Amino acid sequence: MAVSLKDPQDGDLAEVSDINVTPFIDVILVLLIIFMVAAPLSTVDVAVDLPVSNAQPQARPDTPVFLTVKGDLTLALGNDTLPREALQAMLDQRTNNDRQQRVFLRADGAVAYRELMEVMNLLRSAGYLKIALVGLEDTGQGGAPASSGASRP
Repeated sequence: MAVSLKDPQDGDLAEVSDINVTPFIDVILVLLIIFMVAAPLSTVDVAVDLPVSNAQPQARPDTPVFLTVKGDLTLALGNDTLPREALQAMLDQRTNNDRQQRVFLRADGAVAYRELMEVMNLLRSAGYLKIALVGLEDTGQGGAPASSGASRP
């Protein structure tokens, strides 16, 4: 509760019923910091050397489905490695049989175009037609990021 310092007519100080927003702003800033720390923890941890893209970043759904083609041509759904034969079953399980859900396809830079197209054909034959290719954002700071030291096939 606040008071007004104006010269009152009747000698009493009038109450001002404005809301004090300082504690509200403090809570919002703390929540912002918590979400900034927690957001990187919700990403996929499969290490691949992604190519750089200069396309505009698109909005990401709440629970994205990431399919990764590693440098040794194995597939990973999220953080779990899976054989190519089990791709449709695992995708159906992960998406609750929603084949209209977008699948985010990540591939190591060493993966040949032919292999990437084979995985996309597997997705198409499984009924998943909405595929988004994932790459690193081009910041204009030079070439592609340095490799993590992984051997190339």
